[in-house]
Amino acid sequence: MDDNVDGANVLARLLKASGHRVEVVHDGLRALEVARTTAPEVVLLDIGLPELDGYDVARRMRGLKGLEHVMLVALTGYDQEADRVRASAAGFDHHLVKPVDPETVCTLIAQHQALG
Repeated sequence: MDDNVDGANVLARLLKASGHRVEVVHDGLRALEVARTTAPEVVLLDIGLPELDGYDVARRMRGLKGLEHVMLVALTGYDQEADRVRASAAGFDHHLVKPVDPETVCTLIAQHQALG
């Protein structure tokens, strides 16, 4: 999920072309609704979202039944060590800096799926 509609749609198309099922939303509240109903394996979250930021969404997702083990990936323009620490504390498994390489995302997803 990303509030940058074009960026989110480009990444979604690339992930779909790699065989992944993708749901795109553009705000934190909607992301929580979609996650509750679709039970995703992986969630890509922009940090700077309207309504709820990515940190809040990650914390809330970690508290939802069935989503405790979803892989959360922060997509952000923030690249300081403090940003990585904050993302980890919020429950993110990975922290990727924009622009994100789709191949890196596909590799993370494949590694997560291999772990079962």
